[in-house]
Order: sequence, then structure tokens, then C-alpha cells
Amino acid sequence: MTDKVLDDISHRRYNPLNGSWLLVSPHRTKRPWQGQQEAPALNKLPEYDPQCYLCPGNKRAQGDSNPQYKNTFAFVNDYSAVKEEQQEYHPEKNSNGEDDIASLLLQAQPAIGRCYVLTFSAKHDTTLADMSASEIVPVIETWTRIYASHLSSSHPLQAAAQRALSEIPPNPDGEVEPPKKELQLRYMQIFENKGAAMGCSNPHPHCQIWTTSTLPEEPGKELVQMTKYHREHKGRHLLEDYVKVEMAKNERVVWQNDAFLVVCPWWAVWPFEVLVIAKRHVRALVELTPEERLQFAEAVQEVTRRYDNLFETNFPYSSGIHQAPLDCTEEEAEMSWFHMHFYPPLLRSATVRKFLVGYELMAEPQRDITPEQAAARLRDCGGKLYRKSLQ
Repeated sequence: MTDKVLDDISHRRYNPLNGSWLLVSPHRTKRPWQGQQEAPALNKLPEYDPQCYLCPGNKRAQGDSNPQYKNTFAFVNDYSAVKEEQQEYHPEKNSNGEDDIASLLLQAQPAIGRCYVLTFSAKHDTTLADMSASEIVPVIETWTRIYASHLSSSHPLQAAAQRALSEIPPNPDGEVEPPKKELQLRYMQIFENKGAAMGCSNPHPHCQIWTTSTLPEEPGKELVQMTKYHREHKGRHLLEDYVKVEMAKNERVVWQNDAFLVVCPWWAVWPFEVLVIAKRHVRALVELTPEERLQFAEAVQEVTRRYDNLFETNFPYSSGIHQAPLDCTEEEAEMSWFHMHFYPPLLRSATVRKFLVGYELMAEPQRDITPEQAAARLRDCGGKLYRKSLQ
């Protein structure tokens, strides 16, 4: 059991996944919960919105028309953050001493890639919380096919990718044409920003998939930490050990099935942050079996439904999958462990949010409610989605 004194004193917790620390101030919650009381929020969106650029059959911002798709639909983002073709950049190298200092301090490197948008459903008024696990499976299958199609030809997971492609039925609306073979990209970040609070500009259920020529900071830090742990602890995997610890203690576990553990991590920064971790060593989407894809869908559904039930609102969050890079060494693939982060901003009600400001920006992250308290509240939020009883 976690030392009970930590429920009463300010303390720091270590995040082994990225090597950082955060401040926890649980004494600030030693008062009756007096969160703002609000009426349960209903989904008031139409099933089809003629003005939505993601609804079936509608025109998008650049003039292309969407097909009459039934579930998932994927396309290259009309306003991609990175592009395949752009003017080349080669930083100058001079022997002049002052210029050498400038080149050390003023570094830049080109970044190319391709960004996709993927809808979860044809229905404008639905979310992952509204969908059943079987309805989420096509989303996971589409993620898998897109990931597999972007792997390098020499990737350690190529055999697994080919098996996955043979298992998953093609979906013409969910297929994307991968970049040219000479443009092998390094990493694929699948993420969802849900809700206006997270900067989402369109409520139609969708996620984004950014493929880049470089390994981004967050998954890069995790890969370094997982590799370091593996080397220092006789070949054990960091998240494998962490799953064992959390299952044994059972203090921060929100939900689990045979394949996945849903936990409010020991090092959580956001009030109701959740981590979904594969129980066995799955390195990427392509290694999930058909049954595990369904179990992953169940885990995603459990998280999103409990979020909505917590404050009886359409709960905002940013979520993202971390897995093996698209182009990597044998060691990098072996060190990877499939998991999904959920970062929600809500703290006390549907409108009271946690902001990373002041001390968090200038010093280090800080939280009041402990991960143990958050997990207990999320465990109590299972059952039927609240708005289904209001309809």
C-alpha cells in the first residue's frame, strides 16, 4: 500500500517514463468536495450538419467532397502542420568564432511529413463515449492499416504488419496512400483533441495522424527512459514492471481486462489523467490480435464513458498513442511498449479546469487531488452513459 503519510503532506513524485518530477499537494483537498453543481449536459448536435466539413458528402475547406462513408474516413489534412515537399534548408557552417557560437545556440532542422484526419463515425453528434466497443474496432483497424502502410521495408515489425493487413478487411474510405518509398518517415503520432477546451475546431468525432521525418520529444524521451531501464534492470521492461506493481497494489487501477490495464498513473500531472497499457509486450498496433483490438476498444470506451459520467458532460481531453517508430532499429522496436495517454483538463466540474500556469510553467508540474483519489472517482463512474438516460 502507498504510505498513508503521502495523503497528508506535500511531496514530489517521479515519472520514470520521461525522467521528470512533479509536486503533489494533497492537503489542499482536505475539505468537503464542493465542486460546482451543474445540470447534466445533453448532446445537442444534429446527427448530420450540412456545414460540417467532416460529415459524409459535404465539401471540405479546400473544395474536395467527402464520400458517403459509413464509419471511418481518412484524408490528408487540408492544413497540414508538416508537408512532404518544401524548400530545402541547409544551415550554414562557418569557421568564424562568433558564427560558430551562433550555430550552437540558434539551431534548426527541416521537418517534413504528412498529416491525416480520420473520422470515427459518420454521425456528427457522437463521440467515442457514445460508441460501443464493436463500433470503435473499425477505428483501431484503420489506425493499424495506416501505421502498417507507413513502416519501413526493413522494420522489425514488417511480418506482424503483413499479418495485420491480411486480418483486417480493407475500407476504401479509411485507406490512405503512403508517401513515396524514398520518403521514409520516422514516427507516426495518432492523437485526438476532444472539445473546444482542447482547441478542437470541429465537434465531428475525429482524430489526427501526423507522420514526421523526426522522432518527437515526448515519445523520444520515453524511448530513452525505457531503454535505460531495460539496460539497468537485467532486461526487464519498464511498463511491464509498472503493470505488475499497479495490479498488485490496486490503488490507482480504474479498469482492466485480459489485455489492457487502465490506471491513473503514480506520476499523473492532470487531475484525471489516465494511462492505458498493454499487459503483454505489444510494440505497436500491428501486433495486436483481433481479440486484443476488441479489448483495446473496450478500454478506450471505458475511459471515455467514465470521463463523461464524472461531471455529466462531454468531457474534453487530449489523447495519444505511443508505439514503435515507423523507422527504427531492432533495439528501438524491442524497447517500445504500446500505451495510450489521456490528458483531461477538468478539475472540479464541467467548467472548472486545471491550468498549467505560474509554478507549473516556471518550476515544475503540480497537482492537488492525488492519482489514488482520481482513480477511486473514475472507478465509481462506470455503468450506463449518463446522457442515455436523459434522452
